[in-house]
Amino acid sequence: MNIRPDPTFYPSPKLAMEAPVEKFAYALMLSPDRSKPDALAVVDVKAGSKSRGKIVHTVTMPNKGDEFHHFGWNACSSALSPLSGHAFLERRFLIIPGMRSSRIYVIDTKPDPTKAKIHKIIEPEEVFRKTGYSRPHTIHCGPEGVYVSTLGGAGPDGTEGPPGIFIMDCESFEILGKWEIDRGPRNCIMISGGTCRVTTW
Repeated sequence: MNIRPDPTFYPSPKLAMEAPVEKFAYALMLSPDRSKPDALAVVDVKAGSKSRGKIVHTVTMPNKGDEFHHFGWNACSSALSPLSGHAFLERRFLIIPGMRSSRIYVIDTKPDPTKAKIHKIIEPEEVFRKTGYSRPHTIHCGPEGVYVSTLGGAGPDGTEGPPGIFIMDCESFEILGKWEIDRGPRNCIMISGGTCRVTTW
């Protein structure tokens, strides 16, 4: 744990705009036909670098058919909130959701982005069991932890109940459960084969 806040956290948008430029960028690499595993590419974006704009490292996943989607950091400037209890976190781990597989990967980018590696894999069965959701879609870092919005509900095909949001611990990456407490009845517009219907849960 750091004894000071991560220097890449900023208390205002103005200060964030004045921050040093990034040296590396991260991009997802997908296998459209699912014949190969998806991967994370580390791209050199340092000014004046001979390898600028090129992939300098790749983290290839051990599974096929994940269909990666909107990934994000384990922590961000929201950790500076005095109510968060996470002021000394590092922006270090990338959380990558597999929308098709419901599997989630945690990638460690420290101490060297060109040696980034898999830190943890959360299997779909754990996601189903602890949340009742499936098809994780987007990662959001927040003051309470890591929020994961989903496109699927429970059941083998994700249609037993509505999708929602669940929360993960931003340090251990344990799934803590559903974020919602009481949402009341919900309507969901479902489109299948060109037909649109409204379902209420």
